[in-house]
Amino acid sequence: MKNPEADGRATWLLKPAELALKGDNRKSFEFVLRRNLQTMLAGTRAQITMGNGRYYARAREEESAAVESALDRLIGIAGWARARVFPKTADDVLRACADEGRRIFAQGARSFKIEARRTDKSFPLGSYELRCAAGDAVTEAVPDLRVDVHKPDATIRVEIRDKAYVYSDARKGIGGMPVGTAGRGLLLLSGGIDSPVAGFLMAARGMGIDAAHFHAYPYTSAQAKDKVVRLARLLGTYCMGMRLYSLDFAKAQARIRERAPPPWGTVLLRMAMADCAERIARRIKSKCLITGDSLSQVASQTIENMACAQSRATLPVLRPLVGMDKEAITAKAQKIGSYGISIEPYPDCCALFTPPRPVLRGDPAEAGALYDALEIDGLLEDALRGCETIRCGGGSAGIASAACELEGKILRED
Repeated sequence: MKNPEADGRATWLLKPAELALKGDNRKSFEFVLRRNLQTMLAGTRAQITMGNGRYYARAREEESAAVESALDRLIGIAGWARARVFPKTADDVLRACADEGRRIFAQGARSFKIEARRTDKSFPLGSYELRCAAGDAVTEAVPDLRVDVHKPDATIRVEIRDKAYVYSDARKGIGGMPVGTAGRGLLLLSGGIDSPVAGFLMAARGMGIDAAHFHAYPYTSAQAKDKVVRLARLLGTYCMGMRLYSLDFAKAQARIRERAPPPWGTVLLRMAMADCAERIARRIKSKCLITGDSLSQVASQTIENMACAQSRATLPVLRPLVGMDKEAITAKAQKIGSYGISIEPYPDCCALFTPPRPVLRGDPAEAGALYDALEIDGLLEDALRGCETIRCGGGSAGIASAACELEGKILRED
């Protein structure tokens, strides 16, 4: 049996997620997924192919860590595994399964099962026959390894496609739709736990993401701004890159404190942020705004106050966390790697100026009148003119393109 990695290259098998359900336009989704994978592996010499509902990546052994880091962050795949590749003969496949049985036993497994899939119907064994024969081959090679089809310690998988693929270390993917298949949205990114998760969830639905952050330096610290840049850089590794628009909102916030009734401060600030974010979104051709609102989590996120906050926006406002509790949001933040950054003790401008007794159920008409009285339009345009645009590159976290690059104050109206 030929050594499948004799040339020093390893093979990874990728299973697409929801795009498998697409109809006549499936090829366009497949193209985007392949393009995204190529982008994420741009720092390697990996080769990518596709056939019969699977993607394959081949790379040098020394590039394995970079490849697997990319696959862990690639949105649009249901799962992936490093697979060994063999000729499509029954003898070769059964010997490979026996060898895989020895390997999992050495790693501590004491029970196993076989899963087999045969897309090439010319292969002499059907799927059921292949499972039985492979199971026999494994137990004969490793008598102390028993079959358990319900709760095995390990599962050996065999796929008969253009070649035979054998693997047992299958990893779950992020799933979702390839980033870039659902337009672009502008995320209102704070330094907290919620908004990075909201951006990630929309990216997992295929949306390209850019972000706007409002700071109030020197009332908020330089560390608070740096924290948001690092969050954007992390999101960029999932979202195929993003731009962070960083705006100085100190003057706008001072105007709100001067003229607004104190209980209304946070609601009016959120209205100003939505107003300014929509101006950015329209200039960069984003189709919607994205926030990290979770219903009733804090005073500004009652249904009435959310209605006030979005009353100045005409673009759709998406709230992917609206029905999630804090425990579920925190668990997702930990999974994507943003939690540790988000809990660093550098408050953003919303947290810093929260009134002691905020309005709980604001009326949009009253909010609109108070907002008009602020005469804040000129201050918003000043913030836009001074906006810093920071490009946060895409790719695997281990690849240099994940760095952030300051593009400068380039946001201009068309």
